[in-house]
Amino acid sequence: MFLRGRGTDRSSSLLLITGGVRSGKSAFAQRRVELSSARRRVMLATGVAIDAEMRRRIARHRRARGAGWRTLEIPRELPDRIPPSLLRPGTCFLLDCLATWSTNLILQKQSNVRIESRLDRFLDRIETAGADLICVTNEVGAGVVPTTPLGRRFQDLLGRLNQRAARRADQVIWMVSGLPVWVKGGDR
Repeated sequence: MFLRGRGTDRSSSLLLITGGVRSGKSAFAQRRVELSSARRRVMLATGVAIDAEMRRRIARHRRARGAGWRTLEIPRELPDRIPPSLLRPGTCFLLDCLATWSTNLILQKQSNVRIESRLDRFLDRIETAGADLICVTNEVGAGVVPTTPLGRRFQDLLGRLNQRAARRADQVIWMVSGLPVWVKGGDR
């Protein structure tokens, strides 16, 4: 896949792609999956079509993926709604994105501890299955501190989720103006 076996005996791999809004994360992640040797490409979509603009955005992303992709709309239910038939070597999952997923759970009034636990269960499940994962997220550490308690909770939680995923990742890439900067790993 994009990194296999380097410094690890794992059969799965995890690539975390972070960066600012509109930095090119999703397009870069999609290209990485398409250039991989994955026999099955699975988009784990976390967005919810709450209005016309979001419906258009989701439709545009689907068209950009084209044939050869299976899309699972899982705005909150990770890891429970991933079919066992997909959890195996040769599958590359693209989670887009961790920030939206965590927002959806916050709005359901789930605790930070529960959300962190669900992320760990999801990552464990992918790794145990020998599947690969590219995880897209937003970098919250370069922005201002939000003025509302809910905004600060989101920023704090996503920062912790990103750190959890980055510790487990084989590679971490920070996207800047459409360009990848390798933070961890380096198999280009």
